[in-house]
Amino acid sequence: MDDTGDPINELVRLLVRLPGVGEKSARRIAFHMLAAEVDYAQALGQSLATLSTRVRRCASCGAYTSRELCGICADPRRATDTLCVVARPMDADAIERARVFMGRYHVLHALLDPLGGVGPAEFPLGALIERIQREGVREVILATPPTVEGEATSLYLAEALRSAGVTTTRIASGVPHGGELEFVDPITLGRALEGRRSL
Repeated sequence: MDDTGDPINELVRLLVRLPGVGEKSARRIAFHMLAAEVDYAQALGQSLATLSTRVRRCASCGAYTSRELCGICADPRRATDTLCVVARPMDADAIERARVFMGRYHVLHALLDPLGGVGPAEFPLGALIERIQREGVREVILATPPTVEGEATSLYLAEALRSAGVTTTRIASGVPHGGELEFVDPITLGRALEGRRSL
């Protein structure tokens, strides 16, 4: 059956390109949109269509915002001497939801990945070093993901920041709360043992 030009299948094909959305979920979303109020579907479409023109990168940290500075960078209550370096804006958002960090962020929008075309020459290190010097940062917390690229980036940054005179720390990794040890990967379990503390 030829479904060329079918608007439902066209929407499904676009939705499956989103992270975490398979064909089944995409079809469910498409049919939900058909059953929803027309005003809602139009508002959603308008929001998506204008998103790239209404959102920009924060001039200071690189997170997404609709203003020159994001809410965190514009907040005078946030510590300016502690900088948490993350790979993506969603990583900063995840840390914010934990409500334990009161410093500021720096979003790299990249990880070292020579096979993917991001080597030291293409890596955005200059902006981070400049910001550390400009803002008088004393501690940099490296919160890159626990992947091969994230670890390589963390080691590269630690080495580069050694000469900048700032304390560089790495977020801990270990067994997730409520997790079963038998399902934890060996690297995470090893780090949990290495990072153990007194009770």
